[in-house]
Amino acid sequence: MDARSLFEILIRENTDMLVAYLRAGVRDAHAVDDLYQETVLTAWRRLDDYDCEKPIGPWLRGIAGKLMLAFYRRSARSARPLTEESLAWLNDRFSEIHSRRGDTFQEKLAALRECVSALPDTYQRPIHLRFSEQRSLSEIASILNLARETLKKRMSRGKARLAACLETKLKQEPA
Repeated sequence: MDARSLFEILIRENTDMLVAYLRAGVRDAHAVDDLYQETVLTAWRRLDDYDCEKPIGPWLRGIAGKLMLAFYRRSARSARPLTEESLAWLNDRFSEIHSRRGDTFQEKLAALRECVSALPDTYQRPIHLRFSEQRSLSEIASILNLARETLKKRMSRGKARLAACLETKLKQEPA
């Protein structure tokens, strides 16, 4: 198999993870698309730098992380600036997800969706509004007619329930 075919397979296998990583750092959907394409092009150009003894996911996230930082540096839209520390934290979370059971990122997302749908509406609706619709906390508080502090508590409790559900579903066993 030639390098291009292998690269295409590895990118297809890591696309969902990479897009999720970019979305976690950048809220603008068009910018995410652009950053994804730029990440893949950069990875292709730097393929000789890749250590094939290691997983490709962390290498791709490293490229994407540098591109996100550059995006915020050259953009006036720094309402949600990214720092090296926040990128390191985000990368740690994605590495942790990668190490859990489930053959593909899609299987892990399916487990997350099951956990979200099992939440009581009290927690499910705010989480859906925040992460699926990408609404701000102020918007969600207004939509749900909740005090901001009440909303924060619901979000925190809902995320704790999600984490517990995922730990049960994925059993935190290494892949």
